[in-house]
Amino acid sequence: MKQLTASMAGTVLNIAVSEGDSVSAGQTVMTLESMKMEIPVEAEFGGKVEKVDVEVGSFVNEGDTLVTLGE
Repeated sequence: MKQLTASMAGTVLNIAVSEGDSVSAGQTVMTLESMKMEIPVEAEFGGKVEKVDVEVGSFVNEGDTLVTLGE
């Protein structure tokens, strides 16, 4: 399994995928807010969403797991 992690600290504004969805490399999976800016989080690789590890409104730190992808 591969994990998508936060590139910076922020608050989860929205989540664009659900468990079981297939994603492609470059697809936006969620949006974070940091320093009043919206930062899209894109999948670095394709796969099937095994688990969404955060909820809307959650605060995340740099390096926290956001989404776990399977093959």
